[in-house]
Amino acid sequence: MHHDHVAHEHDFSLSASSAELDALATWRDSPRVQQPSWPDESERAAVAAQLRTAPPLVFAGEADQLSARVAAAARGEAFVLMGGDCAETFAESTADRIRNKIRTILQMSAVLTYGASMPVVKMGRMAGQFAKPRSGDTETRDGVTLPSYRGDAVNGYEFTEASRTPDPHRLWRMYTTSASTLNLLRAFTTGGFADLREVHAWNQGFISGPGFDRFESLARDIDRAVRFMAACGYDFDALRSVEFYAAHEALLLDYEEALSRIDSRTGQIYDCSGHFLWIGERTRQLDGAHVNFMARVNNPIGVKLGPGTSVDDALRLIDRLDPERRPGRLTFITRMGADKIRDRLPALVEGVRDAGAKVAWVTDPMHGNTITSSNGYKTRRFEDILDEVTAFFEIHQELGTIPAGLHMELTGDDVTEVLGGTGSIDEVGLERRYETLVDPRLNHQQSLELAFLVAEMLSQR
Repeated sequence: MHHDHVAHEHDFSLSASSAELDALATWRDSPRVQQPSWPDESERAAVAAQLRTAPPLVFAGEADQLSARVAAAARGEAFVLMGGDCAETFAESTADRIRNKIRTILQMSAVLTYGASMPVVKMGRMAGQFAKPRSGDTETRDGVTLPSYRGDAVNGYEFTEASRTPDPHRLWRMYTTSASTLNLLRAFTTGGFADLREVHAWNQGFISGPGFDRFESLARDIDRAVRFMAACGYDFDALRSVEFYAAHEALLLDYEEALSRIDSRTGQIYDCSGHFLWIGERTRQLDGAHVNFMARVNNPIGVKLGPGTSVDDALRLIDRLDPERRPGRLTFITRMGADKIRDRLPALVEGVRDAGAKVAWVTDPMHGNTITSSNGYKTRRFEDILDEVTAFFEIHQELGTIPAGLHMELTGDDVTEVLGGTGSIDEVGLERRYETLVDPRLNHQQSLELAFLVAEMLSQR
C-alpha cells in the first residue's frame, strides 16, 4: 500500500451535510438485523459526530485500485487471499500480533503466487474486524441473562452486566485501534519487512519441520526462481514492497456510515473505514439495512453466501449491489461446508455465469465447517477445510469458471484451535492454547500448510 501520492490528490469533503451522504442514513428505514441496542441514543450520536469529522482510514484511490485487482482475479489474471482474525480484539492489537498476521499472509502469498503463476491480491481481515454477528441477542448462564458479546466494538467479553452493556464509545476505540493497525500495516509492507527474499527465507524454515518435507520440491522451485531474479539484477520495488489492503465485515452500520466520505475527484461516496467490505450471510436480506447501505458506497464489496442461497438470491443481490456490472465491484464469498459444497455450489455458479454477471468467486472454507469437540471446544477439522477448498477448485474447473480466491480465518500465532494438519492437533491438544473469543482459527503452521496444498492445486490447473 505505497500510495503516498493518493493522500495529496483528494481533499475529502468532511462535511456530512450533503444530500448524498444524508441518503446513506436511509439504511435506518430498512429492516435491521445484528445491530446493538445502544442504551443512550444521544451518546451514540455524539460518537458518530466525532467519527464524521475524523480523518478517513483509507483513500478512495486505494479502493479503486483494489477494484481493479479484484477484477483481474475475476478474469483469472490474479488470485485473492483474504486472511486474519475471526474477530480482532483491542487487547490483541499489539505490534507483535499484527506483525505475525501480516507475516503469515505474506508467506502464504509468496507460495500461492508461485503456484498460480500470477499476482496474489493480499487483504487482511484487519483494522476493522472488531464486531461479530451472533445467533442470539442474549446469553444465559446459571440463570443470569445478559446481552451477547458482539465483539470489542460493541461490548466486553466478561460475563457481567457492566461489561456486556453496549457502549458506543467503543466505536471510537475501534477507529483509533484500526488507525494504529493500518499505520503498522503500511510501514511493514513498504519498509523492507515484506521483501520477497525475506519471506522466502521464512518459508524455507517452515518446510524443514518434520512432515512438511512433501513441500520441499515446491520450495526448491521457488528458491530457483528467486535466485534467477536476483541473478538477472531484478532488484527494484516489486521485490521489496507489496500492496496490502484492509478488509472487514461492514456489520455496525452506525460506524460505517460515520466513516463514509465524498471523494473530491468524482463526487462518489466511499466507506473509508476499509478498502474492501463485505455483507455477512446473516445480513444479506435484499430489503435489509446492510444491502441498502452497501449499494450506495463505491468500494469493492463482497457478500457471504451460505448453502441455502438460491440462484434467484444471487441474481437479485447482483442487481441491487452491482447494477452496472462494474468489474471488481462484487465478490461472492461462498461458505457452504465440505459436506454441502459439491451439492450446492455448482447450480449457483452456473446460474450467475449464464446470467452474464462477472463476479469474483472466493471460497471461505472456515464458516461452514464449525463443529464442537467432545471436550466442548468450538473447532474445525483441517481436513474439512482442505476438502471444501479442493471442491471449490474442482467445481470451477468443471464449469469453466474462475476460482478467484481464498478467504481464511487465521492467526500468525501458534494457537491450538483447529484439529489436524501435519502438526496433528487432537482434541486434548485444543486445551493447550485455545485463545479465540469467537471462532477457531488456523495457526501459523496450518495456514502455511494450506498455502502449499492450494499452490499444488493451482499449479495443476
